[in-house]
Amino acid sequence: MAMPERLIGKLKLPLISAPMFLVSGPELVKACCNAGVIGSFPSLNARPIEQLDEWLEQMNADLAADDTMAPYAMNIIVHRSNPRVEEDVERAVRHKVPIVITSVGHPGDVVERVHAYGGLVFHDVIHIHHAKKAIEAGVDGVILVTNGAGGHAGTINPFTLIPQVREFYDGCILMAGTLSNGRAIRAAEVLGADFAYMGTRFIATKESYADQAYKDMLVECEASDIVYTNQVSGINANFMNPHWTPPVLTPWRVAKKTSRLVSTNRKTNRRHGKMCGARAKAWAKFTTCQRWLNWLIG
Repeated sequence: MAMPERLIGKLKLPLISAPMFLVSGPELVKACCNAGVIGSFPSLNARPIEQLDEWLEQMNADLAADDTMAPYAMNIIVHRSNPRVEEDVERAVRHKVPIVITSVGHPGDVVERVHAYGGLVFHDVIHIHHAKKAIEAGVDGVILVTNGAGGHAGTINPFTLIPQVREFYDGCILMAGTLSNGRAIRAAEVLGADFAYMGTRFIATKESYADQAYKDMLVECEASDIVYTNQVSGINANFMNPHWTPPVLTPWRVAKKTSRLVSTNRKTNRRHGKMCGARAKAWAKFTTCQRWLNWLIG
């Protein structure tokens, strides 16, 4: 296995708190880093974009003041549908973000720019051919988003995906999907992963941005309450079943052409905005999670 050299000795656990849309922010990232694991957040959680500068300046100041802290990571959606991608990458370079996590697109340009200042790039994938493309682009590690992961997830079982990727890749592998405790982290290592990539476990924390209803639902639901569907964002993802029954679905309609749930509530649209602040995205009212909910209390 191959943990990046610059991370050796910096962590208490081989764990990354995954970046979660509308959940991960500076408080959660700092708490994770203080605990000796890598905290991360999506760049799009900082809005307007000027707030991203403030967050990165503070995180870098915290790291400079305490050399026992683990480094942090920022997730950037590199797909062309993200109108902020260039601005976010520019800020990652300017602030020398230690680890950049790329998703939903080709990481090539980002890899070159981040490596230029000495940063690391991890890229998330759900298929072997995506992994090969990311590796060819020079990433420092691939995040294998396996069956059961929270939010946008793959369908391949980790017992299959990790060994197959290990056959042609001796670099850093991060496993995402159904991880919730130390036993699961160890199991990921036995499978051949270098890191566990865990998100849902951190949602019901005091530092997360999730509202209390979301946190309560995580505690109350079980694995049988999870729905895997593309009817929210157009990409298959795991959601909690209670959000698929009235009255939660009342302000939503199914868009026939896009097969997505689109809000008809103008107030909701104004409040949540698009990815960078325009029109509401369908998933703003839906709660995602992994399929390990039965382990949440264990």
